[in-house]
Amino acid sequence: MNSNASGNLEFSVLISVARLGDKAYGAEVRRDVAQRARKDYSVGAIYATLQRLEDKGLLSSSDTEPTPVRGGRSRRCFALTVPGRQAVRSGVATRRRLWEGVDLVLQRR
Repeated sequence: MNSNASGNLEFSVLISVARLGDKAYGAEVRRDVAQRARKDYSVGAIYATLQRLEDKGLLSSSDTEPTPVRGGRSRRCFALTVPGRQAVRSGVATRRRLWEGVDLVLQRR
């Protein structure tokens, strides 16, 4: 991953947005990241990360039409930009290289 995105939470959010596609709005990203990371992040942490990634040009956002199910409120949906896709590819490749040659044996006690 390039210097435009760093840290596990940022990378997790980028991957979540990629996975969720057109369902990538704040609450859904939070659920997805929490489920997969097995760690509960605050709403503020997720929204701050989404905003930071958008500021870096790795995500774009748009508001949906108001939905009657949510009392007429709209959602802010996120999508990967071209640099965002490149950052995900780079991050995955870096993590794979880091694991090369590691022979990890987990023992139960």
